[in-house]
Amino acid sequence: MNINFFLQGIKNVIINPLKLWEKVESENIKAGTIRNSFFIPFSLLVALSAFIGSLLFTNPELSPAYSVLFSIKCLVVIFIAVYATAYLLGEITYPLDLGRDFNISFSLVVFSVTPFLLCQILSRLFESLLFVNIIGFYGLYIFWTGVEKRLTPPQYKKMPLMIAAFITFAGIYIAADLLLNMITDRFYFAFFA
Repeated sequence: MNINFFLQGIKNVIINPLKLWEKVESENIKAGTIRNSFFIPFSLLVALSAFIGSLLFTNPELSPAYSVLFSIKCLVVIFIAVYATAYLLGEITYPLDLGRDFNISFSLVVFSVTPFLLCQILSRLFESLLFVNIIGFYGLYIFWTGVEKRLTPPQYKKMPLMIAAFITFAGIYIAADLLLNMITDRFYFAFFA
């Protein structure tokens, strides 16, 4: 893991997304680097905050096994949502004559969900701060600038692409969260309660 890439990535995503996309484009940063040095550490921070928040604040009467299951569920939901959205984004861009490159799709999705993941760290740790997730919509701007830089579509294709990516991510995230909530709750109450 490249800690400098991680910290610079967070800073550039939040403060100057155009600089981030220029760096990704000029250095031809691959999906593996983004995954190992940015996405996995970020996802682990969300899972850790979910574990601590669940253990200390959300369900203090339940055993620590519930907090472990909850944090694993959060991690799996994020992985499913990001990877499925990246794959489907590649499938969406192909009929729009924008190519089908998983590296580009993955970088667009990962850096676009960064504000949402930052909000998740706070809202999973302190459930009363759930309202901060609205700041995650800043990811739409990050996606917009990334599409302009990485895919260079005509103007009339940008908005449908952004709407499709947003609906895809939101739908997959919500569906995976609901499904895995049911599974983890049943598993916990079957074996630990």
